[in-house]
Amino acid sequence: MMYLMIALGGALGALARFLVSGWFVFPLGTLAVNLVGSFVMGLAYVVLTSRGLDRMMFFAMAGFLGAFTTFSAFSLDVFKLIEAERMADAIGYVAVSVIGAVVALFIGVFLAKGVLLLAVFNVSRFLRRTR
Repeated sequence: MMYLMIALGGALGALARFLVSGWFVFPLGTLAVNLVGSFVMGLAYVVLTSRGLDRMMFFAMAGFLGAFTTFSAFSLDVFKLIEAERMADAIGYVAVSVIGAVVALFIGVFLAKGVLLLAVFNVSRFLRRTR
């Protein structure tokens, strides 16, 4: 069942990557996918692990986000920029992709933890009122 969840998530993630990357000019589509995907990976990691939803992690993280965010496409984009003698663009693209993806993931984690903390606080306040 785990393999089926990963495969289904991967198929949907690959389709989503194809669609989203088509909204931007080269190479910004892959950059957008990697940044958004890293942000969502941070959110998903916190939400799914805190709720013990290990099976959903297979679908969402290994499957969907694994196929949605791809550094293989990133690497090919860098190669194409260098091949086109756009070295400054290639260096800038690498820097923004790597640093931006890590920062986006941290923001996703901190946002998810804050939202979860707020939700837990509100539920506990509600429970105290109903007693």
